[in-house]
Order: sequence, then C-alpha cells, then structure tokens
Amino acid sequence: MFLQVLIPRIKKQFTFLINKIQAKIKHEKCFRVVSLKSQGASQGNVLVSYRIEPFFLKPNEPVPNDHTWHWECRQIVLTFLELGYCVDVIQFHNHKFVPKKDYAFFIDIRHRLESLTPLLNKDCIKILHSDTAHILYHNAAELNRLLSLQQRKGITLKAMRYEAINNAIEYADCGIVLGNEFTVNSFSYAKKPIYRVPISAPQVYPWPAKKDFEAVRKTFLWFGSGGLVHKGLDLVLDAFADMPDYNLIVCGPISKEKDFEAAFYTELYRTPNIKTIGWVDISSEKFLEIANSCLGIIYPSCSEGGGGCVITCMHAGLIPIVSYESSVDVHEDCGVILKESSVAEIKDSIRTVANLPSSQLQIMARNAWEFARKNHTRENFASSYRNTIETIIATHSKKPVFKDVWESEKLLLNQK
Repeated sequence: MFLQVLIPRIKKQFTFLINKIQAKIKHEKCFRVVSLKSQGASQGNVLVSYRIEPFFLKPNEPVPNDHTWHWECRQIVLTFLELGYCVDVIQFHNHKFVPKKDYAFFIDIRHRLESLTPLLNKDCIKILHSDTAHILYHNAAELNRLLSLQQRKGITLKAMRYEAINNAIEYADCGIVLGNEFTVNSFSYAKKPIYRVPISAPQVYPWPAKKDFEAVRKTFLWFGSGGLVHKGLDLVLDAFADMPDYNLIVCGPISKEKDFEAAFYTELYRTPNIKTIGWVDISSEKFLEIANSCLGIIYPSCSEGGGGCVITCMHAGLIPIVSYESSVDVHEDCGVILKESSVAEIKDSIRTVANLPSSQLQIMARNAWEFARKNHTRENFASSYRNTIETIIATHSKKPVFKDVWESEKLLLNQK
C-alpha cells in the first residue's frame, strides 16, 4: 500500500522536474543566435528575426508541418545564403539581442523592427515579413467577433489570438505578405511598398479520383487552429445545429480552449449531425479519409495572413466556402466568398453549394485543387520569395509601389 502511494508521487515529481528542465532549455534557446555563412565571397550580412527551432533539427529530422512558418523560415534563410549573404537568425521575441555588425537586410515578423531600428546601420534595408493582417485589425476583428457572440448567445469568452500591438510596418522600408489583397490592404495606411508572396503548403495530395461527390454533397469540414471564435467555429456550429440534414466534421484543437468547449458542448458532442474529431495531423491517412468524406471546407475567419488551413484543404480537393478575411483567392468557379459571415449567410451558402449538380461540384473541387497546386507549393514560395528579394535589391531606393510578384502587376497602394 505504501509503495502504491509513493510510486505515483515519485513519477509526478520526476515529470515535473523534467518539464521544468525542458522549459528552461527552451527558454535559453530562444535567446541564442544561429549564424550561417554563405559559400564563397560574402555580399554582406542579413539578420532574420523569425523562428530558430528549424535550425536545431537533427540532420534527417523533418521540418514540422503543423505550421508553414517552420519551413518558410528556413527557405528565407536559404535564399539569402544562395544570394551570397551570411545570415544571423534570432527568435522573434528575443528582446536581448543587440546587433554588433552591419546588416544589409533585416527581416522581422513582429516587434524587433521597432526596437532594433535605432541600433542598425542606416543603409540596412528593413523588411516586415508579415504572417498576419495588421495586428490592430487582427485584434479588433477578434474582439468584434467575441462581442457579437456575447450578444447572440449571452456568453463572454476569452480572446485567444490577441497580440500586443506592433508598429513594424512603420519602421520597415517595405513589407512582404503571404495573403491576398485583404492582408495587403490592412497595411496600406503606412504607404510602404508591399510585396506579395503566396503562402506555401506543408503537404500536397493527389487528386481524389475515386471521390463520390453525390455521396458527400451534404458533408462539410471546419478545419482550423487555435482561436476558435476568431476562426468562426461558433458561427459554423450555430449554422449546422439548425441544419439537421447537413453534416459537419470539426477538426482543430478544441480541448485547448476550455471555455469555448464548455459553451458549445452540446453542439460539439451532442448534436447528431456534428462530429468533433479534434486535432488531426495533415500528413496522416486519417486527414485524407476525412477530406474525402467531405464536399468542402467552411471557414469564416475574421482575419488571416494567408489562410493556410484553407489552402491545405484545397490541396485535398475540398471546395472552399470562406470569408473574404481568410485572405485566400477564391474564384466563383472553385468556391464561395462569404460577404458577411453571418449564421444565415453560412446556411444559405452551404445549401446553395450542396444543391449544385454533382458534375459541377467535381469541377469546382478540381479547380480548387489545381489552383492550390499551381500557386501554393513550397517550390512556388521559394521562387517567388527569391524574385521578391531580387526586386527589392534592384528597386529599394525607388518610389514605393505595390509589387505583386505573384500576379506580376504593379499597383500604387491607397491610390486615390
């Protein structure tokens, strides 16, 4: 009896100690600097404030596919190395770093532009690499969704995607965004040149040739990451709870947002036409099985920097029904852009798409799949990013213009 009580306590204390050691190691690693040298003569130095985790992977360890930024950060660094620059990489929240050399470029995704600009050499080209819409819009959009939920359901939930405001674009010489015109326009007030590079996809899939579109026409998927209200899951649940003839599969980190889970417990777990699965690895067979059982993805997010979840589902052959703020180019031949993202509009859009002929549904899904294949791959990100950097090198001293590398168009921002 004594051992039965003692052993669990020892295990608990041991686990606590291990977790504490791992947290300390992770914390210390965040303040390290990863320095990489180019082959041959150096063109100068580049400072990248993004993620350093990808540079501590073992030689044969794959880059995590839970977010595009792991691979994209490595590719950004590789681009500058290939162009002949030496690169220093710091974690984006490393507030202890002080530059001790001249840098030809400084790339940052959040707060270091404001803090480090006074310490950088004057001729350093400063680039905001934004994986979100402007954070002020991003925050306001989430709070508006939470307020709307409060008024609609009589409950107050916590903001999960709220971030400290940064003025990065105002300190940058130019910006790079991963989304479409929605994301670009959120930065237009600063009147800085904005370069658009299509977000990559961690995974690509073959066309689901055996999919029975008649059988799946009434089944849809909500697939997203944290910030469930921000990404519109509450709206989708309310819509499908009132549409018993249509089915919804929910994939995301539901259990990590306890207040949301409690508020929507009935919809998530006790509504016959709604099946909540939770987090799913996009490289797994399970994800493909889910995708092949659904007609489309419904994703009324209030603010995105590139809509990676939507892109992944389009790669899997799903028809996108998404908000404009999801920041994905969805044309009418492959999906639907929601204008209001209201519960009523979501219901109408689901019914409209589901009632189309199965032959048309297959064409729309194929168009979505081909669009993702053409524009949102790691190969396309790599070539577009390099073209963008070469354009910045050639034109950084010229009058600011919006250069959409993806579309090869030039357009003045905020032109009146």
